[in-house]
Amino acid sequence: MRKIIGVILLVLFTSLGFVEEVREYVQIPTQIKVFESQQLQLQSSVPVSASQDAEEAFTVQKNSDGKTLDVQGKKAGEGEVVFDLAGFPVKKVGVDVLPDFKVIPGGQSIGVKLNSLGVLVVGHHQINTAEGKKSPGEIANVKVGDIITNINGTKIEQMSDVTPFIEEAGKTGKPLDLVLKRDAEKIETKLYPLKDENDRSYRIGLYIRDSAAGIGTMTFYDPSSKKYGALGHVISDMDTKKPIVVDNGQIVRSTVTSIEKGSNGNPGEKLARFSSDHKIIGNITRNSAFGIFGELNQKIQNGISDDAMPIALSSEVKEGPAKILTVVANDEVEEFDVEVVSSVPQKFPATKGMVIKITDERLLEKTGGIVQGMSGSPIIQNGKVIGAVTHVFVNDPTSGYGVHIEWMLNEAGIDIYENKQKVS
Repeated sequence: MRKIIGVILLVLFTSLGFVEEVREYVQIPTQIKVFESQQLQLQSSVPVSASQDAEEAFTVQKNSDGKTLDVQGKKAGEGEVVFDLAGFPVKKVGVDVLPDFKVIPGGQSIGVKLNSLGVLVVGHHQINTAEGKKSPGEIANVKVGDIITNINGTKIEQMSDVTPFIEEAGKTGKPLDLVLKRDAEKIETKLYPLKDENDRSYRIGLYIRDSAAGIGTMTFYDPSSKKYGALGHVISDMDTKKPIVVDNGQIVRSTVTSIEKGSNGNPGEKLARFSSDHKIIGNITRNSAFGIFGELNQKIQNGISDDAMPIALSSEVKEGPAKILTVVANDEVEEFDVEVVSSVPQKFPATKGMVIKITDERLLEKTGGIVQGMSGSPIIQNGKVIGAVTHVFVNDPTSGYGVHIEWMLNEAGIDIYENKQKVS
């Protein structure tokens, strides 16, 4: 009976014009998940009160505004919160408290080697033919950014795979049957190599590339699954500006040799070299807007925080002091002070969830702020990994964006809400 009265009150609110308020109230989820050390906020547009059960698992606190409830996980378990409207129960919300999910924070400088899916077209060039300058690639409508995945029915994996087909086509006069990947499309075209009058060789009039290399920073490592995340942003080809579609890749340790200090309008850069042994420490299976991901073949340590540390969801991140882990000399990971200027609680994956500012005088003196190669440096706040450094503001190198850790974990293929065991 009391619940029926509560529903009648909701209908009354709607009839009085509080449509949005009632909609938001009704859309409060019927089931939520919270970690043991996590605090969630449930908001309603109309005043509510709440009763609770399963006190061993969580607590609920009503805030002074009368419209916000804080749910704090304490111990793994289940229970429910009952929402009242004007003293009448109208909605039950189940609460599932999960063990804290933990990862080992990174900070190490890493070398990145990416092999693209097929060979990437990065430009056209004109060939001096008997009929004038022509580009066979342009004639065949091959565009910059296309990936050549197949020639004459044969899979293409590297640049050296292409040359024999060009030579054969020059001898026979037959075209090359190309299969291209253009964004999400599959394109088929015929390309006729032309003879260069300068050296009498047959050419296709395309500049192509099959791999890329660079440096970045490790963000996290999950000791349970061996999965890792790094960089916090996509790796794009420097010529086409398009994300590199990864076939495979490797990461190795790298050593920072020097720093080009950043200034307004001129982002700085870490200069580094791959470790002399070139020992592969992990693979790369994914290159996405949130970074690079794969599995490590060995445990890594940073010498500062080598124990697993809880993560924080975007809703927990607060404006205020935090720290980053990164390398500015050799291979030593150091801890530096930063400030979270703003953070947006995100319900869906997004790359620019935080704005951070470097406040550590030592780091500012050394780098001028955020520099290239620092991307992926883990951000830690209140003993939790909250995200990673991603981009620098060109006109203010002391500041930049950060991505929330939950989205990087998601891209790594780690379902944090299915975690059932604690990581020691």
